[in-house]
Amino acid sequence: MRQEYSKYTLEDHEVWAILYKEQMSHLPNKITKYFLEGIKIVGFEPDKVPTFERVNGGLKSSTGWSVFVVPGLIDNKPFFEHLSNKEFPATTWLRKKSQLAYLEEPDMFHDIFGHVPMLSVSAFCNYLSELSAIVLKHIENPNVVEVAARLYWYTVEFGMIKENGKVKIYGAGISSSSGESKYCVSKEATYLPYDVKTIFNTPYIKDKYQEQYFVIESYEQLYNSLPEIEQEIENIVEQSVYIEPSYA
Repeated sequence: MRQEYSKYTLEDHEVWAILYKEQMSHLPNKITKYFLEGIKIVGFEPDKVPTFERVNGGLKSSTGWSVFVVPGLIDNKPFFEHLSNKEFPATTWLRKKSQLAYLEEPDMFHDIFGHVPMLSVSAFCNYLSELSAIVLKHIENPNVVEVAARLYWYTVEFGMIKENGKVKIYGAGISSSSGESKYCVSKEATYLPYDVKTIFNTPYIKDKYQEQYFVIESYEQLYNSLPEIEQEIENIVEQSVYIEPSYA
């Protein structure tokens, strides 16, 4: 598959512009500096749906990653295979104006605006690709897939980082959401230190704001936790203890 850019309608470009300007009106003082640097690297424009060719040019020169076009949600095995090969699976379709407030399935704005800027950060990318390689060893084990989903959820999608003494956003599920990107830095939000075992024991939620956010100290911390992640996964495989899925 490929991005057929000429097929984007005026409404598509307007939707991108509305969502982009809304997020960039309040994200700069809430989000990691690397996200803002990543936006410059991949060359987002406020009023135009980005071309994957330009995005990939920026990523290739910084971390060697690229965006790989998929029709929508894909199965676990191909998903983690792409990530292990430094390819981020992304869809090309964009929500309609009637869906600005809520969208159940991730669209291009989530995939590209939310995820791609962070793919310019080497330590984060290394964590993502090597985590995927670990998961692929046990991809047929539903318990491993479940804890991997929890880890991905609480880091890649809804992770936060302590930066210059302040808690900042880096997860794509937050950065691409108008509501959650404001809630997660409010007094109502609960922060917990990044801990592999705690995350493995915490089902994820997708139908409301998160009950807690796990805060890392650095992207190197994520990468350096990979041996512990691998060991915990090996323990799960050996013990064969049933883990209740977050969503059946």
